[in-house]
Amino acid sequence: MDLKIKGRIALVTAATKGLGRACAEELSLAGCRLAICSRTAADVERAAKEISAQSGHPVTPFVADMSKEADIGRLLAEVRAKVGDPEILVANAGGPPPGNFASTQIEQFVPAFELSALSSIRLTYGVMPAMQQKRWGRIVYITSIAVKQPIPFILLSNTARTALAGFMKTVAREVAPTGVTLNAVLPGTHDTDRVRQTAHTRAQQEGIPYEQALELQAKNNPMQRLGRPEELAGMVAFLCSDRAGFITGTNIEIDGGAYQGLM
Repeated sequence: MDLKIKGRIALVTAATKGLGRACAEELSLAGCRLAICSRTAADVERAAKEISAQSGHPVTPFVADMSKEADIGRLLAEVRAKVGDPEILVANAGGPPPGNFASTQIEQFVPAFELSALSSIRLTYGVMPAMQQKRWGRIVYITSIAVKQPIPFILLSNTARTALAGFMKTVAREVAPTGVTLNAVLPGTHDTDRVRQTAHTRAQQEGIPYEQALELQAKNNPMQRLGRPEELAGMVAFLCSDRAGFITGTNIEIDGGAYQGLM
């Protein structure tokens, strides 16, 4: 399928591994002029070279920490200067520390919101004016199935990502007439460092081996396995495409059927 986004300027944050990396690869393969970022220069430069070699299209690396307001502002300024105004934004960030109510301190919520909600909100404010002026834009947030069905042991993430879902739904309706769409993909238990970190936490709290905790994550899914990052990235690329122009304000579960609700 031709996504009709060849030559579009796309920014993917936290894109050196896991779900962000898979999304960056898909958009580069679709012909986007890609900008990616990570907290570490060596990691993002290596990822940019590897993605570009795979797709044959240019990928420009940037360094930014999504938990820092100043970094986000600098990132957007550098992307505009070196690549251009993003027409596609895939907002991704690492999750806050795992934990339940008993182990989570109230002081941890502010940095959790900075990372998992405000980073995406700041990015949206940064890219929205140019998108509206062009009357075309695609914003996709990588959140979590926890938005619809909270996940044990990640209280901070459950809370912050649900706040971002409310922002997305509200803004999507406001800007819909301008041709800019906002959507979110809700991963379940994909094979990422984040899921492995959660398994470590569960193993420590329940007194079971790490391997058993990880296996439980997979076995609890109806498909009896962890998801692959590329299985999420394909949907993200479609939502960023010209063909998805009438889809906005949606939360799309990509979770192997784990979500049990009807709506």
